[in-house]
Amino acid sequence: MRVQVGIIGAGPAGLFLAHLLHRDGISAVVLESRSRDEVEGTVRAGVLEHWVVELMQQLGLGERMLREGHVHDGITLQWNRARHHLDIAGLTGGKRIMVYPQQEVLKDLIAHRLAHGGEIIFGVGGTTIRGIDGDRPAIDFRRDGNGPAETVACDYVVGADGFHGPGRQAIPAARRGEYQKVYPFGWLGILVRAPRSWHELIYTHQQDGFALLSTRSPDVQRMYIQCDPNDDIADWSDTRIWEQFHARLGTDDGWSLTEGPIVQKGIIPLRSFVCEPMQYGRLFIAGDAAHIVPPTGAKGLNLAVADVVVLSLALAESYRGGRSDLLQRYSQFCLRRVWKAERFSWYMTTMLHRNENESDFEQRMHFADLDLVRTSHASAVSLAENYVGLPFD
Repeated sequence: MRVQVGIIGAGPAGLFLAHLLHRDGISAVVLESRSRDEVEGTVRAGVLEHWVVELMQQLGLGERMLREGHVHDGITLQWNRARHHLDIAGLTGGKRIMVYPQQEVLKDLIAHRLAHGGEIIFGVGGTTIRGIDGDRPAIDFRRDGNGPAETVACDYVVGADGFHGPGRQAIPAARRGEYQKVYPFGWLGILVRAPRSWHELIYTHQQDGFALLSTRSPDVQRMYIQCDPNDDIADWSDTRIWEQFHARLGTDDGWSLTEGPIVQKGIIPLRSFVCEPMQYGRLFIAGDAAHIVPPTGAKGLNLAVADVVVLSLALAESYRGGRSDLLQRYSQFCLRRVWKAERFSWYMTTMLHRNENESDFEQRMHFADLDLVRTSHASAVSLAENYVGLPFD
């Protein structure tokens, strides 16, 4: 098989890149280790920045998103049993966010690509990358994990294959720097069959720490509370979960949380991670292969898409006009945005979670940060601009 760009990974980065390249007439194939059902069935929250919503519409992918997604003009911050509405649209000149789960985005991307003749090979195994330090890179793989060996010959390889994929590992260890922070808390997430309790997302820090009230549909809600990442989910009964949500989301104005059957629950650890550089020879990495953010800042999917927007423009200029400088500076361009998103995600995470390793003084600083957003227009604008998506520089 011969294509111009070989893409490993059918997550947000890999699939958006395939669509962007198709728009520019650049051939690509996407290789994915999971089955299509696994890719489309992995439930993840999704807060889309305003420009990602616009991009999906430009690519002809926005019809179902506009019909089933939920547009939000702001978010609610809560501490000391009081709530403060952050008017994101008003603070950013009308920019808004779209709540649309990541798995639904992936369903749209996959369906549209396959319907228009694009190739995605699911269930591959034994994926290896070679030749990236020369001019004839290739990806070797086996269909269905154990089929006969096949090869994709290409001009460039893109590792959009997550933290554990072969993409980042193909960059020599001596040539890459890795930066990581592991947080001493995690999230217990639940999926609940219940009507909405509030009109927008609530981020709260009170009682025993963080809670997030989010939504998936008018009848299904997504909710999270801070917990020990080493907890056994079996120790969290439905009764205990609801007690904590009521405590952490409680107010003094008569509002009440609507309960319902919990249909899914699980615990995820939180961490921040960055790999530098994001390229080596004819290999480029994007999305979770290059960086991970805690979900508090709602940046994961958006940052992955930003990577491949930069990469697709650089590839288009290389093929169209023979320019190689943009490709050479891919890492430089992306990492400026990556570190800003890491900073914002770290800021939201440390401000909204209770960390037993911190002093009482440090805890007070986080509440001061929250109150500054309430009283300072400049602080409110900064949070809103970061949340809705910073401009590309």
